[in-house]
Amino acid sequence: MEHTERDSAVSARLSRRTVVAVLGAVASGALLGVERVAAAPAAAPGLDDPAKKEIAMQLVSSAENSSLDWKAQYKYIEDIGDGRGYTAGIIGFCSGTGDMLDLVQLYTDRRPGNVLAKYLPALRRVNGSDSHDGLDPNYPKDWRKAAQDSAFQQAQNDERDRVYFNPAVAQGKTDGLRALGQFAYYDAIVMHGDGDDPTSFRNIRKRALRSGKPPAQGGNETTYLNAFLDARVWAMKQEEAHSDTSRVDTEQRVFLRKGNLDLNTPLDWKVYGDSYHIG
Repeated sequence: MEHTERDSAVSARLSRRTVVAVLGAVASGALLGVERVAAAPAAAPGLDDPAKKEIAMQLVSSAENSSLDWKAQYKYIEDIGDGRGYTAGIIGFCSGTGDMLDLVQLYTDRRPGNVLAKYLPALRRVNGSDSHDGLDPNYPKDWRKAAQDSAFQQAQNDERDRVYFNPAVAQGKTDGLRALGQFAYYDAIVMHGDGDDPTSFRNIRKRALRSGKPPAQGGNETTYLNAFLDARVWAMKQEEAHSDTSRVDTEQRVFLRKGNLDLNTPLDWKVYGDSYHIG
């Protein structure tokens, strides 16, 4: 900012005033005719705030595992018949989509000789398919055994953040979205991944951008989020295994209709007909 001679003169006069005079001017709401500017309110915490992140984990767990106890899901594993092979762990790592392979590889890099290491060749073979070849019959049992190891739990946390949570939050912040919008992105990338297919997260977002602009592009946040959730519902309905859209309809839209863009508690929602509450 440039300083003119008038600015210098004002500064000189200020330096000669008594403290009492200055305080009096401030108390009256003006200082040499300049109105006071209120301090800008602190920005609301994003989804990467620890308390908000815990809420996000519980919300996803309610949809993925019908439970708010997301830490109990490290041991979860089953084939849910969606064409992705085994689905397992806190975020639904899949043997058919590559993220389970990456997870087991990370775990093995950190703890060589672990109980899952011997399945790496099989995980490479079945990647891209729903096959259990080389995994049955003992892979689920060994997964549950590995889940008792804190190193495997940490590997799940780290891969969740690297592949899903951190990219979703970063894109949400870039788009000027608050915690609810960041969560909508996170939940979408958890279910759909971020590949090149039409129902991937990036293409859901592109579809939403046809109907609305995010705040960073001058748009209204609520209008844009409605457009994003519309696009998300479309994507879910393209796949029979994900055609129940209640995690959008009776969860995320509930928060949006209430104007809870910061995802503040208390939160009440339903998924697949079950009711949940975070106080």
